[in-house]
Formats: sequence, structure tokens, C-alpha cells
Amino acid sequence: MDEQIKLIAERLRGLREALELSEESMAVDCGLTTEEYQAMESGEHDISVSSLQQIARHCNIPLDALMFGEEPKMSSYFLTRAGHGTSIERTRAYKYQSLAAGFRDRKADPFIVTVEPKPADVPVHFNTHAGQEFNIVLEGTLMLNINGKELILNEGDSIYFNSQLPHGMKAMGGKSVKFLAIIM
Repeated sequence: MDEQIKLIAERLRGLREALELSEESMAVDCGLTTEEYQAMESGEHDISVSSLQQIARHCNIPLDALMFGEEPKMSSYFLTRAGHGTSIERTRAYKYQSLAAGFRDRKADPFIVTVEPKPADVPVHFNTHAGQEFNIVLEGTLMLNINGKELILNEGDSIYFNSQLPHGMKAMGGKSVKFLAIIM
């Protein structure tokens, strides 16, 4: 996990340097504080997919280039076999498996997300990002907090929401939860 975050941090720094931007300028352009952006480039802190997506969209590059260091190549279709999506474990609590990493110019980013349970006293981490998001629970029970409203989603439940609203999640019942997330 830590090594993957460090690699993403290196790609962020490389992108910023290639664009000849200061940390402050990149942060402002991507809707982040300078401190948030510097923490991302340090490789010492978790980096949210939503923040990476904001940066990728702003810089007009594929999200995959930042997350996985690879450029998508397919333009007709991209097949992901069960259990074989490009995977990244951001923290011990979150694992993302990209289902369309090889498709160029896609309009949405589908992921299988696995969230591990945390102790009850650990607060929910909130994200915001441009666009909309669709989630459907495949296994387990997910607590999704959207703008202060806690919603419980069980297997088969789905939700579509404005991802500009602060949102965070937690696995419930002491078991991991797996869901399909489509970020648009």
C-alpha cells in the first residue's frame, strides 16, 4: 500500500513539473489547498481517488496515468475478466479495482471498491469531487454519509448522488463490504 501511494505521488510531482506549475498553482487549479496538494505529493498520506480524478480532469490526462502509470490504449472496447481489474490499495481499509483502465477517453470510471471494517471510534473520511457517482452494494452492508445524512445500503441496494456533496463510507457489521462505484 505505502509503495503504491509513493508511486502515485511521484507521478503527481512529475506531471506538475512537466506542466511547469508550482505546488500552489496546481492546488488552486484543482480545487485543493496547497497543504492538501503537498501532502499528496509527499507520498506519506492517503490520496483519494476523487482528488486524483480532479487533477486528471484538470490536466486533461487519463485517471489511469496517475493511478497506475499506464495510458489507456483501447477505443472500441475493454474487457476486464472477473478478478483481473487493475488494482490499487490506497490504505488498508480501501481497495480499488478499475474495470475500464485500458479504455481511452471514457466518460465514467467504474471501480469495484472493497472497504474493510474500522473500529467504531474511527471517524468517516469525507471526499468531494466534480460530477456524479453511482454505487451498488455487491456484498456486505455499507453506511454512506452524504452531506450529513447517513444511509444504510445492503446487498443489491444502489444510490446515485451528486458527488460535489461531502460523502464518506464505512463497512458495517464488522465485515468488509464490496460495491461497484461508477464516478462520472
